[in-house]
Amino acid sequence: MGKEELMKKLEEKIQSCQKCPLGKLRTNAVPGAGSYDAKVMFVGEAPGYWEDQKGLPFVGRAGKLLDELLAEIALSREEVYITNIVKCRPPENRDPTEEEIKACSPYLDKQIDIIRPKVIVPLGRHSMSYILRKFGFEPEPISKIHGKAFEAHTLFGKIVIMPMYHPAAALYKPPIREELRRGFQKLKELIRDS
Repeated sequence: MGKEELMKKLEEKIQSCQKCPLGKLRTNAVPGAGSYDAKVMFVGEAPGYWEDQKGLPFVGRAGKLLDELLAEIALSREEVYITNIVKCRPPENRDPTEEEIKACSPYLDKQIDIIRPKVIVPLGRHSMSYILRKFGFEPEPISKIHGKAFEAHTLFGKIVIMPMYHPAAALYKPPIREELRRGFQKLKELIRDS
């Protein structure tokens, strides 16, 4: 079975998932979007209001900033894959709970196995904690490790993990926006060298 078929099956499972209470509250599940052959995978935390309405990741204000940052390093959404750890919107855009992450993370694991990216960029602290632990690293505060590259070895080769601030954090804090810009420049170099 090819990547396309595997991902379509997985997306159907996500659309009908009821493994946690968020399944009953959502308008749309948000499996992810982009290229199934992406070299770079961005992993946010959970869908917000607009994502829940449209069934697509990062389509609100934080998504517009992500698009700008991608454009600055000559990448488009169609070339990368964008998803979240939790695929349904938590009420009032609150942080996802441990239980929600535990229920939903097998979907993310499967997406990583199918896409086999060279670089994973966790956006935000929940995403960063989950991804780093998954690959055997001990998470630190995101302010310490934003833009730092961690090299993991998997059954399908090397993956570089580069945690970054969530774009939503940068909407109200110009210094974080600058940090994100610098992080994306490092990402550009990393992609060029991999």
